[in-house]
Amino acid sequence: MASATDRQVQPQLDRSVHLNFTGDWGQANFHRICSWLCQEVCDRTAKGSRVGIWNLIAGADSPIAVSKGEMDLCIATPVQMLPGALAGEGIFEGNPLPRLRTLAILPQTDRMVFAIDPKYGITSFEELRQKKPPITLATSEDDGVNLIGYTAARYLEAHGIDRATLESWGGHLVTDTRPEQSVFRMRDGEVDALLQEAYMTPWWRDAVARRSLTFLPAESAALTKLEEQYGWQRATIPANFWEGQTEALAALNFSDFAVLVRDDMPEDLAHLLTWCLVETREVIEQQFRHIPPEHSPLSYPLEPKRMAASPIPLHPGAARYYKEAGVIG
Repeated sequence: MASATDRQVQPQLDRSVHLNFTGDWGQANFHRICSWLCQEVCDRTAKGSRVGIWNLIAGADSPIAVSKGEMDLCIATPVQMLPGALAGEGIFEGNPLPRLRTLAILPQTDRMVFAIDPKYGITSFEELRQKKPPITLATSEDDGVNLIGYTAARYLEAHGIDRATLESWGGHLVTDTRPEQSVFRMRDGEVDALLQEAYMTPWWRDAVARRSLTFLPAESAALTKLEEQYGWQRATIPANFWEGQTEALAALNFSDFAVLVRDDMPEDLAHLLTWCLVETREVIEQQFRHIPPEHSPLSYPLEPKRMAASPIPLHPGAARYYKEAGVIG
């Protein structure tokens, strides 16, 4: 594979480009990735290039905007939802997005996990259903856009629990848009149960340490139901990942970032963007290397073969780059 420092092989476009990227809410990892890519592509196009980075909910709205041609590129997670987007399934029901294509998958390890205040003495979902405590549960909103909230609602339903069930126990849901908003509620004692992703963050570690949280392992039957109905994968959180968590924990996978474009993006531009993602990957890796790999919101080192392994088709320009670089056959 060519070195990013070899100026002889770097692709260049002899025209300027005006692009619109969709990041996240503004202060999370998608925006950081978009900023990196913005600089690298503008360095390799003609003067006058401009790239805007837009804030959206960072859910279903982002790939929908790309599919409609309103945005040129977005980042989406979890990757396991992408086949459903193409087919118009799950949160994308009735709104298939067959024109989506991938430039790269940026690997990152994430999980959806349920935690509860130890005062209830509950260690499993079976005990939760039997005891029916009046818990206040923080999670993200299931509003048809928020991918976290949509996943959380289906996760609860697979375990035989929904909003109506919680309310029948005397409890209720408290919903926010972003994961840290829910985690902060738990940390600060506003709620006594939490269902969220971004499990590797300092927010989660602070909440666990302050509240001595108990984690409920995902039930195998529930994970099987989610896999059969939505194609979502089961995962494991290793023992001692958090303070006081002495056993491995079954959970729902919520991993990996996909860099998405539409199928009609010019082939040479998609090739350039992919080249920048792979050949300058050390630039983004350096922004996360101060964090231990197991707690990093972006896995490093980025491996080109994993970056090319997408569950939906690669854009032809991306596929050409990976073939030229010897990453795929």
